[in-house]
Amino acid sequence: MLVVAVAAAGLLSQAQTTEFKPVTEAMLANPDPADWINWRRTRDGWGYSPLSQIDRENVDRLQLVWSRALSSGISQPTPLVYGGLMYLPQARGVVQALDARTGDLVWEYVREFAFSPDVGLPSRMRSLAMYGTNVYVATPDAHIVALDARTGAVVWDHEVADQALGYRYTSGPLVVGGRIVAGMTGCERYKDDVCFISAHDARTGEELWRTSTIARPGEAGGDTWGDLPLNRRAGGDAWIPGSYDPATNLIYWSVAQAKPWARISRGTDGDALYTNSLLALDPDSGRIVWYHQFIPGETHDLDEVFESVLIDRPGRPGRPGRRSVFKMGKLGVLWELDRTTGDFVAAHDLGYQNVLDIDPGTGRASYRPGMLPVSGVEIDFCPDIQGVRNWRATAYHPATQALYISVALACQRAVVSDEIDPDNLGDFSWYGRLSFTGFDTIATLPHPASPDERGALIAMDVATGRVLWRHSTRTPPTAATLTTGGGLVIGSDSDRNVYLHDVETGDVLFETRLPSVAQGFPVTYAVEGRQYIAIPTGGPRASSPPGINALYVFALPVTSR
Repeated sequence: MLVVAVAAAGLLSQAQTTEFKPVTEAMLANPDPADWINWRRTRDGWGYSPLSQIDRENVDRLQLVWSRALSSGISQPTPLVYGGLMYLPQARGVVQALDARTGDLVWEYVREFAFSPDVGLPSRMRSLAMYGTNVYVATPDAHIVALDARTGAVVWDHEVADQALGYRYTSGPLVVGGRIVAGMTGCERYKDDVCFISAHDARTGEELWRTSTIARPGEAGGDTWGDLPLNRRAGGDAWIPGSYDPATNLIYWSVAQAKPWARISRGTDGDALYTNSLLALDPDSGRIVWYHQFIPGETHDLDEVFESVLIDRPGRPGRPGRRSVFKMGKLGVLWELDRTTGDFVAAHDLGYQNVLDIDPGTGRASYRPGMLPVSGVEIDFCPDIQGVRNWRATAYHPATQALYISVALACQRAVVSDEIDPDNLGDFSWYGRLSFTGFDTIATLPHPASPDERGALIAMDVATGRVLWRHSTRTPPTAATLTTGGGLVIGSDSDRNVYLHDVETGDVLFETRLPSVAQGFPVTYAVEGRQYIAIPTGGPRASSPPGINALYVFALPVTSR
């Protein structure tokens, strides 16, 4: 079922693999600034690197130092970098280890599938995890695989769920205390099971615990689905990696919307726990310590599933400091919760949604008049189902205490149906069938707040929600943001432009146009004292030719350092 191809490495790469030091829990908690060994570099979800060799003064001298074509398919990767080696997840189950200075191949892992991972919804692999001497891969056919980071050899392969039931992974795991924790997706189709988050022994792959993201009949929260049987409780995908706080010893993992997307299609008016919620999990047992549901009974496919950013808010006279968790989903609302208790703190709306009202005291969301769909009646709403933002992660900068958010601006006209086929398990074309989704898009519309500029990079003060600056673009953003100790933030647009901004002012200090659009998650790292910035690119569809998916790596000229 598996194929591993080991390529001949250069002498430096051989030395690097021979001298490989196991990744420890202490390293994951406090990575070397030269490395990028977690999805967002640190497990607090910041997407920030303290590296500062490339800064405001010299960034205009950046040059391309190497590039590499990647495998075909949906390409949204996060490169991991450790000890001068880059580990790169790619479409359709490919993982490569590269020399991070040159892009030369060290080893390659290619997965074979029982049947195509692209049936129904094109597969993708956004991230990996590292621990000990292994790289951990969550695959499109719902396995977790441990690869030897030095050779690419398979250490173990554990089937977590049955691909034939629609289960799949689209993002990689989080490592906490020797546990490989991963969120399952592929739960849009009806079956006698639900989505979940699970933890596995890093040495063997053995499952240690499993926490359902859908409240089952008879369990706590089960009544929020009304009298729907288990095989009609769909959704609750946990498809974006979580964050971890050693101070509270809690994992923070978000859960996507219920499916079908609209209440009238699902046949329930309840809250549908634990969809559209943030779960705080005990890493030892998987127990839900607390949860916060952002949008009870969400009904427009505008979920709040993305990254959790953990920030310690400093105290002021008369107000103690606070350990907070910040969330922003498709609606463009920045939620702040106390990460010890889950208590609501604040909600700051960017002002691009017309669907909900949010009580400023409690955080309770309620639908505005006319915003609950009626079967067969067209409805216009903002944003469209791609959201003000989507999987493209925000980044935080500790000096500015701001989040940097790539936003896309559009609205939608749709019609919703209450006639749903209950037997969709054997049909992989779920997303293309009105009788399964209950949702038919008629048109994507310009946003009235920005009819000519469809995208922007926004700097938002986390304490007040105030927008510090905005860089508008003609087209939407295509990649995650990244902040650095050199005072920079990286943004993009679908005109193939990449921008490096001053984090304080938003001024564009460097701009380049790549052969295809930036995709996935840019990272920065250092090898032998030289800082690099790596930007993945890709095509918008799984059918994109191989040359469109690539990685471009930039650095300063040697004489400029």
